Amino acid sequence: MLRAHLDVTLANKAITSGKLPEVVESLMARLNPEAAYFGPSRGGRSCTIVFDMQDSSTLPTIAEPLFQELGAKIEIQPVMNADDMRKGLAAWQQQQG
Repeated sequence: MLRAHLDVTLANKAITSGKLPEVVESLMARLNPEAAYFGPSRGGRSCTIVFDMQDSSTLPTIAEPLFQELGAKIEIQPVMNADDMRKGLAAWQQQQG
């Protein structure tokens, strides 16, 4: 899951120039997210995107446009859906028994 908090000044410029939709659409195309949410947070614009990162080497292609174009502060953390959690717990139980 990715959380991005956009720099207000750079995001304002990106909105005015039409660049913000381009950056977001490009990100959505690369990530093919399970879900994406956009709204205010910490007094500014933010997004939360749930996606499947198959390879951590893709991190620069995800993060750099947000850093460079929007001055974003980002967090990426692993999360599971309910099916993944069941699968993980079943594997853990097999190791215990």
